[in-house]
Amino acid sequence: MMPIHWTDLKSEVEVDGLLELSNLHPVLILKHSTRCSISSMVLNRLEREAPAPMDARGYHAFYLDLIQFRSVSNWIAQKFGVEHESPQVIVLDRGKVVYQASHTAIHWDDILESLSLSN
Repeated sequence: MMPIHWTDLKSEVEVDGLLELSNLHPVLILKHSTRCSISSMVLNRLEREAPAPMDARGYHAFYLDLIQFRSVSNWIAQKFGVEHESPQVIVLDRGKVVYQASHTAIHWDDILESLSLSN
């Protein structure tokens, strides 16, 4: 288990750079509601079960507080063509969405599998 080093997402401009960043490293986005117990459970489980980086490319983890930055969540849905849900994980690799899941369907095994299939 490795700690997740989250980078806060706070603007649409930051989101715009994620596709380009995903060409260097996979990008994991967690859309989290601070008012939702399911969202808190998912965040805790992700942090508790976080694996070591998948390969030499590693991954970057981004955290979006939906309560403070709902417009950024809407921008993510529009930009990446995924319906807004909360909690939600989206993984970008090489400019494409390779995984997205919400609520209790979010699991590291599935995230890791999506990354191995995209390599």
